[in-house]
Amino acid sequence: QVQLVESGGGSVQPGGSLRLSCAASGYISGYYCMGWFRQAPGKEREGVATIPTNTGRTSYADSVKGRFNISRDSARKTLYLHMNSLQPEDTAMYYCAADPGARWGGCNLDTKAFSSWGQGTQVTVSS
Repeated sequence: QVQLVESGGGSVQPGGSLRLSCAASGYISGYYCMGWFRQAPGKEREGVATIPTNTGRTSYADSVKGRFNISRDSARKTLYLHMNSLQPEDTAMYYCAADPGARWGGCNLDTKAFSSWGQGTQVTVSS
């Protein structure tokens, strides 16, 4: 099973930027669906962005389109989330997730579609 460790969270003012990283380790073989999710206090966990390793076809939640970018470095086994123009409503715990298997049509933004999760990294946007 794959282990995931997030880093890069912190506090930033509105309009600022952050880059989250997710390092994968353990038994990693074949293709995977990789994704970022977030959960704000009192709210359900929601999908932010996903990317399948076999196609690189990205999917984004409407709320982050044009501001966030998901990418990966296969050699370093690391997933990234570049977040720009951050707003207070982006404040949440951000989680990295993975699920084995190729996805030719892109990865689902549904939490139920992912089997491995990291512990999360906090992002706080405030003035």
